[in-house]
Amino acid sequence: MKLLFIHGMPAAGKLTVAKEIENSITSKLFDNHIAIDTAQSIFEFGAPGFWDLVQNIRKSVLTAALKHHVQIVIMTYCYSAPEDKIDIDEFEDIYKSFGGEVLPVYLHCSEQEVMNRIGNIDRVKRKKVSTKNGLKNFLNENNITWLPNKNCLKLSTENITAKETAEIIIQHFELRLFLKI
Repeated sequence: MKLLFIHGMPAAGKLTVAKEIENSITSKLFDNHIAIDTAQSIFEFGAPGFWDLVQNIRKSVLTAALKHHVQIVIMTYCYSAPEDKIDIDEFEDIYKSFGGEVLPVYLHCSEQEVMNRIGNIDRVKRKKVSTKNGLKNFLNENNITWLPNKNCLKLSTENITAKETAEIIIQHFELRLFLKI
């Protein structure tokens, strides 16, 4: 069982690429905002208890997927070093306890390209960072970087389609045997 852990800055294409992968291989998509949106139904964003609930939701979902033999979960995330490392270690521990593995993918593009993408209507509807000022504040408050893992695949999404990026990821991690027929 595998956790395809797609991370990067807002508007780098994480969810778009994840959807392309999900359309190509037998897998389940666990978008980071599912946990965040659920926590926001109880707490204001960032309020005491908010991030604990988000992490508990993430761990519960991943554990349930493993218990029910979901072979591939695709998860999106904005990894900020060093504070998020403990959360990622928990995901890895969960997967290892079931004999699974984490496959990290870092998607990136230039800040200018992110600025061009940030106002996308889908981002606004889903209450994601969707303004240039919001992005600047987010980047000033967070150290978005790749997961310090020797197996981390780093891909620029600047001049390549989401479908092409998904294909590179599928090939790199040898996920072809999970292709949908």
